[in-house]
Amino acid sequence: MTRFKQLIEKIKELEKKKIAVAVAEDEEVMAAVRQAQDEGITEGILVGDTSKIEKIAADKNIPLDGFEIIHETDHMAAALKCCELIRKGRASAIMKGLIDTAKIMKAALNKEQGLNSGNLISHVAILELETYPKFLLLTDCGINIAPNLKEKVELIANAVRVAHSLDIETPLVACCAAVEKVNAQAMPATADAALLAKMCDRGQISGCIVDGPFALDNAISEESARIKKIKSPVAGKADIILGNDIETSNCLYKALLFLAKAKAGCVVAGAKAPIVLTSRADSHETKYLSIVSALLCSEDRQ
Repeated sequence: MTRFKQLIEKIKELEKKKIAVAVAEDEEVMAAVRQAQDEGITEGILVGDTSKIEKIAADKNIPLDGFEIIHETDHMAAALKCCELIRKGRASAIMKGLIDTAKIMKAALNKEQGLNSGNLISHVAILELETYPKFLLLTDCGINIAPNLKEKVELIANAVRVAHSLDIETPLVACCAAVEKVNAQAMPATADAALLAKMCDRGQISGCIVDGPFALDNAISEESARIKKIKSPVAGKADIILGNDIETSNCLYKALLFLAKAKAGCVVAGAKAPIVLTSRADSHETKYLSIVSALLCSEDRQ
């Protein structure tokens, strides 16, 4: 699959799954879940202050029919309730509503009551661009600040699982830096990239092909790779871009979103269930496509 239209068509063919919204009294989140439910993609469980949910629904003309509403005014309790719904098999994904990111992540990482799988969790953005022939996945755009080599291995593993849910059988992973040559002393990111590529060659990273370092141009442009004489199955054809740190990945994500008008769906992977952790500044479309992406990832995990 290379376009969100295909993802939507595929998810509609599968058994309908439920998404639990933590502190659901958020207009844009409610509208996105309403759209997904009306299109037969999901069934929403809204966990939050019932009176506030009903007021938003009335003010913004968002029908509540078909939603299950669970009254809970305490934000942490609402997030833990969503985790409980996952553990009991009543929901397949969690979505952040009007709750601080720190609180929902604290609940998700709780070892007794949350969704902690023992793995590193990470943010994966799925982007559809008019200028690129297939999906481009970016990681980590929102959680891990300065991952070390071991953590980068886990970032790749999470992104690869998301790619597999998009029917990308052997995703091509480009470890990006400012240049495509190793300069360990001045640019440690280039050394990490080379090590990750060698680890993949030796089977320490599986389910994908990893190479690097790449500058961004020769990761996504075959012409740039040809001019610079870079020979690699990944060069110019990357499915996944691994940024060196959160600044790199986040800036690239927002540049593509706001300047290149990319369509995006974002998933937090690595927990026992996918988490939709959109920003309040994200568009309705991004929230909706993130729901679709998370539910598709939950199908793959199952």
